[in-house]
Amino acid sequence: MKLMKIGMTLQVAAVALRMAVTPALGQAPVIASFGQNGELVCTNLQPGSTASVEWASSVLGPWTNSWTGLAAVTADSNGVFRVSVPMFYRVRGVPAFPPFQAPSNMVWIAAGTFTMGSPTNEPARYFVEGPQTAVTISRGFCMGKHEVTQGDYLAVVGSNPSYFIGDLRRPVETVNWNDATNYCAVLTAREESAGRLPAGYVYRLPTEAEWEYACRAGTTTAFHYGGALRSGMANFDGHGEYPPCGGESYYCYNPSGIDLGRTTSVGSYAPNAWGLYDMHGNVWEWCQDWWSSSLPGGSVTDPQGSPTGSDRVFRGGGWDSLAYSCRSAQRRYFPTSRYYYFGFRVVLAPGQ
Repeated sequence: MKLMKIGMTLQVAAVALRMAVTPALGQAPVIASFGQNGELVCTNLQPGSTASVEWASSVLGPWTNSWTGLAAVTADSNGVFRVSVPMFYRVRGVPAFPPFQAPSNMVWIAAGTFTMGSPTNEPARYFVEGPQTAVTISRGFCMGKHEVTQGDYLAVVGSNPSYFIGDLRRPVETVNWNDATNYCAVLTAREESAGRLPAGYVYRLPTEAEWEYACRAGTTTAFHYGGALRSGMANFDGHGEYPPCGGESYYCYNPSGIDLGRTTSVGSYAPNAWGLYDMHGNVWEWCQDWWSSSLPGGSVTDPQGSPTGSDRVFRGGGWDSLAYSCRSAQRRYFPTSRYYYFGFRVVLAPGQ
C-alpha cells in the first residue's frame, strides 16, 4: 500500500484503488492512484463508472465510505476523478484495464452495463430477442480478438475438423459445443501448466450476455457498425442486406451482393470499437448458455442462461447468413451438432 502526505497537515495517507470484486475476498486488485495537496486523483478507472472513496482516522483502519458526497463518485470521460479529502483514504472502483498482462491475441473487456436484446421496432426482430434487459457485467474479462482459427485448434487439440481448409487463418468450423468446450479445457490445462494463467482464471466460451456486450461495444444499433449491414462489410450472403427494403420483412435484395460461399481469414473486415473482429458473419459462434426462449427482462447481473436444456446458444451469423441474422441481438439455438457454419471464440475469465 502506497503511503504519502496530504497537503500541509503532514498526516500520512494510505492510498489504494480497488476494483470489481474477486471471488475469494469480495475485493479486487489494487491499481495506481495518488493524493496531492489534499486532493485525491484516481486514474485508470472505466470512463463513466462509479467509485466510492473510503476513509479512516488511522492508516490501519477501520475503513468506511460514510463521507457525504463521496460514497458514489463518477469518473470522467478519461477515467479520472479528483476530490478533496481529509484524513486517510482509499478508493474502490471499476478497472479500465486488466489486473494482469492480457494475451496479445485477446482484448480486455471492462465491466459495465448494457441493454441486451432488440427493441420491438427493430426490423426483422424475433420475439426471442426480448424483453430487453438491463444487464450488468460485474467483472471484466479478456475475449479473443478473432474466432479460434484452424491453426489455433490444430495447435491445441492436434486435429483440424474444418470443411474449408487450405488457410489456417480461417476460423475452425464443423465443431460442436462439446468440441469448443473441450478446446477451452485443454487450453486452460496447457497454459496453467506453463504458468501463464492468472490465478483463478480459465479459458471458456463466453456467456450469451458477455458475447452481446462485447459485440455491441457500447452501441445500441442493430450492428456494431450502425443500423445497416451492406455487402462487403462482413462475410455474409451479400444478396440480402439490411435494413429490409422493397416491401420485404427481412432483407433488402442486392443482385450484385457478394456471396463468397465460404469462410474467410479472420480479421478480413473492420473490427468493432473494442477491437473484436468478425462479430458479424464468418461463422456462428457457440456460447456457454443453454437456450432459453426469452431474455430475463428487468435488471440482472451476470446472467448465465437457463440452468438446463437440450440446445445451446450460438450468435453472430455466418458466411451463409443474410444480414438480418448477423444482428447483435440475433439469438439462435441448436443441439450440439457439427456443421460448417459453427465456430467459436474464447474468453479468459474467472472460473465459474
